[in-house]
Amino acid sequence: MAQTNVNIRMDESTKKAFDLFCSEIGLSVSSVFNMFAKTVVREQRIPFEITTEVPNRDTFDAMNEYYEMLEHPEKYKRYSSFKDAVNEVLENA
Repeated sequence: MAQTNVNIRMDESTKKAFDLFCSEIGLSVSSVFNMFAKTVVREQRIPFEITTEVPNRDTFDAMNEYYEMLEHPEKYKRYSSFKDAVNEVLENA
């Protein structure tokens, strides 16, 4: 079968990491891209999920608060049980 060239642009750090990965699994970059292309053609789909879903503002804020808590636990009140936390919320409502 005749061969053809395909040029792909990507940032240098991704290329280096991809080269290293391919080398570690004993395949060339060309072989991996060929496997990808053949899988796409055979299955008529991208063989992994592609989504544009991103966390909404509330979820994003909650995630940031969680990471802040992990980095600075001294800033946050601790409870011995969930019941104690709920009772305090109800008392202050």
